[in-house]
Amino acid sequence: MLLRSKDIIIADAHCDTILEINKGKKIGIRSDKGHVDIPRMIEGNINIQFFAVFVEPQFKPHCALERTLHLIDDFFKEIEENKAKIEIVINFCNIDRILKNNRIAALLCIEGGEAIQEDLSLLRIFYRLGVRCLTLTWNQRNAIGDGINEKPVGGLSNFGIEVIKEMNNLGMLIDVSHLNQGGFWDVIRYSEYPVIASHSNVYEICNHPRNINQKQIKALAEKDGVICITFVPFLLRKCFDTAEAEDVVTHIKYIKKLVGVDYIGIGSDFDGTESMPKGLEHVGKMPFLIELLSKNGFKDSEIEKIMGGNIIRLLKRVLKG
Repeated sequence: MLLRSKDIIIADAHCDTILEINKGKKIGIRSDKGHVDIPRMIEGNINIQFFAVFVEPQFKPHCALERTLHLIDDFFKEIEENKAKIEIVINFCNIDRILKNNRIAALLCIEGGEAIQEDLSLLRIFYRLGVRCLTLTWNQRNAIGDGINEKPVGGLSNFGIEVIKEMNNLGMLIDVSHLNQGGFWDVIRYSEYPVIASHSNVYEICNHPRNINQKQIKALAEKDGVICITFVPFLLRKCFDTAEAEDVVTHIKYIKKLVGVDYIGIGSDFDGTESMPKGLEHVGKMPFLIELLSKNGFKDSEIEKIMGGNIIRLLKRVLKG
């Protein structure tokens, strides 16, 4: 019997829907535009959704803090309007309560350390606001370290190392997607807890600098972290105009062979790019990935881990409570 999506926890570790909310999107209303809204999340049996606050380049660096706060406020207003169906995760213990009440568990993230400037007190304030994951850089350099558009050898700054230690103390997920290789290896060295690559693929399959290589994947696994496969076509295959859902499975199969299924998750990047692979055009299509994994020989227990179980394990290790 084919594993049903409603029988397992499905977690998506990255979407950029908050920017769409800022542009006027109402997530409580089903839409044919964009990739994520609550009706389609329910259709796709999404249980846990990471929502990233992405600050556009024109606001960096001097207006990044103000822009981040405005976007968080936009998100809070949408959550309040739809509180019967979605709730922000504050600690690990309330995830189970949220899911038992048939709500979607929303995990608030910031994509890019420019938001905290060079001030750990701002990191702590964001934590109090409900932020539970920080993508350390986007593609550029900031006070924490270098993004993938910089030279690969530049690591974390001294301030960046302090950020890692404070995130460990607070119980925040450290996200290495978009971080350059030097920074990645510093995170592996200095973090006491597992880390996440919230939306990255396999470099050996598609050699884009946003993807991570074999050595990095092995290091993430050794640290009990998770690499979340993204649906962005140009990170799935070199000829990205014709990406399909099978391309997602190709990356998953590669990592399974390399380190096993315990370190694989899903980080769609819905609403972060215009096109998505055929078969995974929006969040409501997520059950199709379960069908594909099953057809490709994955056991039910393996699919459960990939679709959400590994993220749950990571959240249990890192979040307080």
